[in-house]
Amino acid sequence: MASRYTLPIGFGASPGPNGKDNIMRVWFITGASRGFGALIAEAALKAGDAVVATARDPSTVTARLGTHERLLATRLDVTSEAEAHEAAGQAVKAFGRIDILVNNAGYGLLGAIEEASQAETQKLFGTNVFGLLGVTRAVLPHLRRQRSGHIINISSVGGYTGYPGWGVYGATKFAVEGLSEALAGEVAPLGIKVTVVEPGFFRTDFLDESSLSRTAVQIDDYRDSVGKTRAHAADVNGGQRGDPRKLAQAFLKLADAKTPPLRLPLGSDTVERIEAKNAFVAKELAEWRTVATSTDFSSDSA
Repeated sequence: MASRYTLPIGFGASPGPNGKDNIMRVWFITGASRGFGALIAEAALKAGDAVVATARDPSTVTARLGTHERLLATRLDVTSEAEAHEAAGQAVKAFGRIDILVNNAGYGLLGAIEEASQAETQKLFGTNVFGLLGVTRAVLPHLRRQRSGHIINISSVGGYTGYPGWGVYGATKFAVEGLSEALAGEVAPLGIKVTVVEPGFFRTDFLDESSLSRTAVQIDDYRDSVGKTRAHAADVNGGQRGDPRKLAQAFLKLADAKTPPLRLPLGSDTVERIEAKNAFVAKELAEWRTVATSTDFSSDSA
């Protein structure tokens, strides 16, 4: 569980949800003006915690979340590591520490791998991967000094299993998964926890034009694969299985966990896809085990 602390005198102390004065955790959430980020911030504030809510334009955070003595809205374009260090510094100056980092900022790109241009691909990785890395590097020195904290990286079901049309986006989330696994091992001796969260399709604006980019090029040869994904994305928007407010509550449970998981899939669609992929991998491994293990050195190899 992330450690709690007493809010510094003079910042606007107020009773917590159970009548206990000034006892709270400090969340640092990227992309907090809408979608998952805003809902997680709302849930954390309601629980009595403090929130550093970041966005490229802090006024959009205030417009969404209002003003609150336990809320600090601050500017952060995650593609700028200098801004990440500045925002982390502001968080510690205001609240004394950071307990939970939620790397939420990101967007989707829909299109075939061949259709995605170099510029579209680099821009996507710049936000979803390099942006996440920059923010994590900015916050980690504070967590190391505390010898505590919880880093929560938002991936996707697309970070566990690939889909036609989501290849480049999925690649960014596969990267987040690998980074999170390695980071968990690196920081565990320092008392820092890492969880990668894998949401399925939730009724947010992810499939809207405000969050989803589409490749400028569309190749007709992909109409039977990627074309079906494009049609499905349009049809399913607004009817996704996942309830984003329930996701926000799941984040509170995750933050409260004494031993949080390395991976947390959210949504029955994600669970189904993970189970299907695990079964497929196990079946394929069994079929090809002999070939897979035949490449080891043996006494008669020389």
